[in-house]
Amino acid sequence: RRHLPLQTWPESINQVNKTALLTWMKETGIDLVQINGQRRYGGPPPGWVGDAPPTGSEVFIGKLPQDVYEDTLIPLFQRVGKLYEFRLMMTFSGLNRGFAYAKYGSRHSAKVAVSALNNFEVRKGCSILVCKSTEKCELSMDGLAASLSRKHLEVLLQEAAEGILSVTLYPSPFQKRAQLAVLKYSSHRAAAMAKKSLMEGNKRISEEDLRVEWLKPDLKQKLRCSEEKPSVTWLPRGKCPGSPKEVHAPLSPVLGKALELLDALCRRRRLGTPLFFTKCVQVNRNGWLRFWCQVVIPGHPVPLSGFTWVRQDMAGASGHDKAKDMLAMQVLSILGES
Repeated sequence: RRHLPLQTWPESINQVNKTALLTWMKETGIDLVQINGQRRYGGPPPGWVGDAPPTGSEVFIGKLPQDVYEDTLIPLFQRVGKLYEFRLMMTFSGLNRGFAYAKYGSRHSAKVAVSALNNFEVRKGCSILVCKSTEKCELSMDGLAASLSRKHLEVLLQEAAEGILSVTLYPSPFQKRAQLAVLKYSSHRAAAMAKKSLMEGNKRISEEDLRVEWLKPDLKQKLRCSEEKPSVTWLPRGKCPGSPKEVHAPLSPVLGKALELLDALCRRRRLGTPLFFTKCVQVNRNGWLRFWCQVVIPGHPVPLSGFTWVRQDMAGASGHDKAKDMLAMQVLSILGES
């Protein structure tokens, strides 16, 4: 069996349909851009006026013959409404991967597309699947080093792909001495591009193989439940020389007496009387309360604030009092008194 040279064999596959696609692009003036395994039209298309369509305006297209291209698909899906974007997933050989996404200008057009085109025969004996796109925007990344900080990971992810909105780190439920990150992106497309990039490997993030998947509902629920006893993270506002950017609260014998100790320290150093502000922002169904807390010390250059979880299980102690005590303990640590 004779193999074509590596640099030429992809171009020899499905040449007739590829030529038809190029002819159609020239005749219509439509521009297709291929980036990281997907070929895109629009987003927005030429002449688009206004904001991007709302969530729920995209449909998923599956069971596509691998040799069908945009010259067939875009005109078909434009019959039912104005397209904002069309994305066809591609292989390195130039065949499609059997699925695509069409985003319309409105949710109504997306519903019409599902009704009109689901089970439509794009060629004899080839019925396609068309359904509402879930537009997932969250990924899970397991196997991160326990020493990797959230801030450092954010920088690396921004270099790997665009659109990262937030990063949350958890102890991995599946691996010892490892972390799992939940990554939230600005759109499904941004998340899909990031997933592909991260699955291909990024040695700057980890020397080990990372497990990158769409965030599954059961894992999301499991991580939420793990917040019953979360670590406490304090984020000082502004830049204070000598104070850490992120401090994790250990269990300490001063807990319960931290307010008194902080008052005494401030008097001794002539920093003024600490002023506390607390607000309960979340109630966990297992009885834990999440508080936002802030302390202003007149002689300290910046306020200190953050979030903590507490439980009202101390006789005579409210959640607000316990949250203040937790913050006071952190301030003692920052000021070098614990």
